[in-house]
Amino acid sequence: MEIKTVGVIGCGLMGSGIAEIAARRGYNVIVREVNDDLLKKGLERVQSSMARGVEKGKLSAADRDAALARIKGTTAWKDLEPADLVVEAAIENLELKKNIFKELDAVTRPEAILASNTSSLAVTEMASVTRRPDKVLGLHFFNPVPVMPLLEIVRTFLTSEETYRVARAWGEGLGKTVVVSKDAPGFIVNALLIPYVLDAVRMYESGFASKEDIDTAIKLGLNHPMGPLTLLDFVGLDTTLFIADEMFKETKDPRFAAPTLLRRMVTAGYLGRKSGQGFYDYT
Repeated sequence: MEIKTVGVIGCGLMGSGIAEIAARRGYNVIVREVNDDLLKKGLERVQSSMARGVEKGKLSAADRDAALARIKGTTAWKDLEPADLVVEAAIENLELKKNIFKELDAVTRPEAILASNTSSLAVTEMASVTRRPDKVLGLHFFNPVPVMPLLEIVRTFLTSEETYRVARAWGEGLGKTVVVSKDAPGFIVNALLIPYVLDAVRMYESGFASKEDIDTAIKLGLNHPMGPLTLLDFVGLDTTLFIADEMFKETKDPRFAAPTLLRRMVTAGYLGRKSGQGFYDYT
C-alpha cells in the first residue's frame, strides 16, 4: 500500500506539526478540527512555523507555498474518505479517542491505516472499537514535531506486519528515526522518563537538594541538555501529571505515583513554561 494522502485529527501543537511535516514531504494532507476557530488557529500555526523555516533558510519560499497548497482544512468527518493513513492527535482522553476511531472507521476506506499520536494510552483499546484492528497502531511524535527526530511506533498484538511495514516506511520517509514499542503503558520514552522526573520532584520536595542543584547535577554530571525540573516545565506539569496518573492507574506501580507537590502545583496553575510559572519563573 502506498501512502499518498494523510489525514490528521486535531490541529493543535502536535496535529499542526504532523500536518506540516507530511505536507513538506509531498503528501496531500486533510486536517480535521471540531470547529472553524480551532481550525483557523491550527492552520495559522502551520503557516507561522513554515515562515520561521523560510527565515532560517531551512525552507525555500517556493517549497513553503507548495506545502501549504497541499493542506486542506475541514470540520467534516466525510472529507477524510480519501486518506490512506489517518493520525489522531486529539487530547489525551481515551474515551474521546475511542469515539474518534469509531468515526474514522465509518468514514475511511477499509484499507486505510488508523494511527494514534497518544503518548501513554492503550492503542489496543482504540483498535478494539474498529472493524480493522489489524490496521491500527500508535505513531507517537514528539514536540515540536518538525524539529524532534524521533518517532515511536506502538505495535499492538493485533497490528499486522503489512500495517507496521507501511507505517514504518512512511515515518522514515518523513526523516524520522523510528523506534518500536509494544503497547505497554508509556511505551519506551515515557516508561523511562516519568519515574525519572517524578523522582526529581520527590528529591526537591523532601529538601534533599535545591532545584537549581538538582538540574545542574544532571546537566553536568550526565551531560543532559536540561535538568529534570527544567524539563518538567518544558513538557508541562499538567501533561506529566496526566501521563503519570494514567500509567499508575493501569500498572499500580509506585514509580508512577505522582508526588503531592506536583499535584498541588498543577492545582495552583503552575504548569511550567506555558503558564509562565512552574518550578521556575518565566514571566
